[in-house]
Amino acid sequence: MSLRSTFDPTHVALLGSTGSSGRQVVDVVEAHPDRFRVVALATGTDRATLDEQAARLRPVAAVVGASDAALEELATRDDVNLVVVATGGIVSLRPVVAALRAGKIVATANKETLVAGGHLVMPEARRLAERHAATAATSDPLASPLAWLRPIDSEHSAIWQCLVGESMDAVQALVLTASGGPFLDGPQDLSAVTPDMALRHPTWSMGRKITIDSATLANKGLGVVEAHWLYDVDYDAIEVVIHPQSVVHSAVRFVDGSLKAQLGSPDMRLPIQYAMTYPDRSPSPAAPADLIEAGRLDFRAPDLERFPALRIAREAGISGPWASAALIAADDVAVSRYLDGTLDFPGIARLLEAAVQRFGGGPGSPDVDALVALDAEVRATYASGPVVAA
Repeated sequence: MSLRSTFDPTHVALLGSTGSSGRQVVDVVEAHPDRFRVVALATGTDRATLDEQAARLRPVAAVVGASDAALEELATRDDVNLVVVATGGIVSLRPVVAALRAGKIVATANKETLVAGGHLVMPEARRLAERHAATAATSDPLASPLAWLRPIDSEHSAIWQCLVGESMDAVQALVLTASGGPFLDGPQDLSAVTPDMALRHPTWSMGRKITIDSATLANKGLGVVEAHWLYDVDYDAIEVVIHPQSVVHSAVRFVDGSLKAQLGSPDMRLPIQYAMTYPDRSPSPAAPADLIEAGRLDFRAPDLERFPALRIAREAGISGPWASAALIAADDVAVSRYLDGTLDFPGIARLLEAAVQRFGGGPGSPDVDALVALDAEVRATYASGPVVAA
């Protein structure tokens, strides 16, 4: 079975269509009108953009202010076989689990899905892969969990592409690259950097939240947790290196010493399209990488003293889902407070650490309801006031 044998063109439900990632998904869809048919659109609050998208894409359903129940209904529609998740927040965890249980393919840019709920999501993807492998031909691309839960983040798309045709037994380490953000080379004192300064990313054009996460390196810490769940590797086999040019999107080092990397322009439409067309490749609306123009490719170790959010996130992932779920909620609150001026830049990492210490020791393995409740509690605790360590 392939995507195109079920519905031709592929029928898509796009959750979070009006944000930065969602708009780039629409770019990919419109670049391939014969391949994709958008059946459902959903957004949180941006009705004007949704109406404009609906007028062009003519979905069967379009929802504003979607709750997780409404998103779940869209993600499990009988006429949908590819769910693209471009929302932020834990609101997408329940729809992702439901979509996989309904046998849908999910392509996700939502970090919360794996950082908070990887222990719930990946077993569903493995179940689909195993069920397909039992009846499919050898080497069928849908006989892999990553064929069912497809990463859209550039670094995880890069690792996924590097692993095609490879055995995980031959992998020594996954190497995630990070641009380093706007403060890589200064100022040394980050306490006075303003949101306007932090939002001037040197290479990527992204939404405000992910741009601040890039500036703190929290995004790469979250990426470490995602890599653990996506590729089923230990945390000590996941490395982070700073690569300011953002041409090498990540790499895999094998036991023989070989290093395989994926290169491309810093344009999210590339990993979005790869996730949507896998295992095929098609011409992309993104410009190809130009190595001559890049001139040089630099790499360095991250500075964990200046950017402690990377360390905090890795430690939260090692601690388990209660800690990583607290981390993801705290990061959302911390970035919002930094942007509205009630928290300084170093305060983002302080808030993350305080939340992980306070809420990271829950009992057992949390289900979706427990994660949603924890998310709400963390947000209420740190919505205002000083950040106090646990």
